[in-house]
Amino acid sequence: MELSVAIPLFVISALLVAVVGTYLTKTADQLADLTGLGEAIFGAVFLGGVTSLPGIVTSVVAAYNGHPELAVSNAIGGIAAQTLFLSIADITYRKTNLEHAAASITSLMQGVLLVGLLAFVLLGMTGPELLVFHIHPASFLIIGGYIVGSKMIAKAKDWPMWSPRITRATVSDLPDKENIKLNLKSVILKFALSAIVVGIAGFTIAKTGIAIAANTGLSESIVGVLFTAVATSFPELIVSVSAVKRGALTLSISNIIGGNSFDVLFIAFADMAYFNGSILHAITQSQVFIMAMTMLMTSVLIMGLLYREKEGFGKIGWESLAIIIIYFTGNIILFFYT
Repeated sequence: MELSVAIPLFVISALLVAVVGTYLTKTADQLADLTGLGEAIFGAVFLGGVTSLPGIVTSVVAAYNGHPELAVSNAIGGIAAQTLFLSIADITYRKTNLEHAAASITSLMQGVLLVGLLAFVLLGMTGPELLVFHIHPASFLIIGGYIVGSKMIAKAKDWPMWSPRITRATVSDLPDKENIKLNLKSVILKFALSAIVVGIAGFTIAKTGIAIAANTGLSESIVGVLFTAVATSFPELIVSVSAVKRGALTLSISNIIGGNSFDVLFIAFADMAYFNGSILHAITQSQVFIMAMTMLMTSVLIMGLLYREKEGFGKIGWESLAIIIIYFTGNIILFFYT
């Protein structure tokens, strides 16, 4: 694709995601109340899955076309970028630290699940070269771990054995009375249509992002972590900031953390689409570096959710500041030294 075509398409798709993504957040908030699932579960499983569609397509297509480095970098780089986006959402919420106001057992468990799933990737990469129909067994463990972990999180939401301390700044995930009065089928249809538009626009962002990056002569790792990962993660940024603006703080956090856990599945799906052995054994030092950086960012986020600082530097939490520093420092190191 020529740059003269790619750049306008990229801009138009990004604007479309910004507009429709805001509407998608509204319908997601309504469905969370209408279905009784709550913002945490709905944001993590449904909203997070919808906004992750462009990233899935990009990683699977890259793997199928024999670009394992790009496929894995896009998946892990997307998780890092989305964690950064949560810090941006924190900046837009001026009342207090977002992680303080929306701390929940489900968000914490989603963060721990994410670290565990990334550990499966590292185990598969460093373990013996076992294959089942050209797929590494660790890929099946990633999918199984995600399903089991999600069921545990859903159960913990209904029967929590731990809960955060309620403060004046805490915004509880309570159903909106106006949302409950809405017609469920109508809201589902609106959500589905918005999801389709965001998915198509996000895919276009991914394809044009690849085309733009391809003309720079950068490595697949850099292209994956800086260009396609950020481009395909753009819907998460719009949705999370929109959720904060609507006061749906738990939805904002769960969309990012829960969506990040879902994004690890990209690697499992990419492994299935890669026919030159297991994609886990094609992972390079650059991808390991990105993975370690992502796990560090997630650990900082979990610590922030547990510590729950009310207000830090620039009216954002210390964890948001640390995540921003880690992300940009890590990418500078990746660009110049790996």
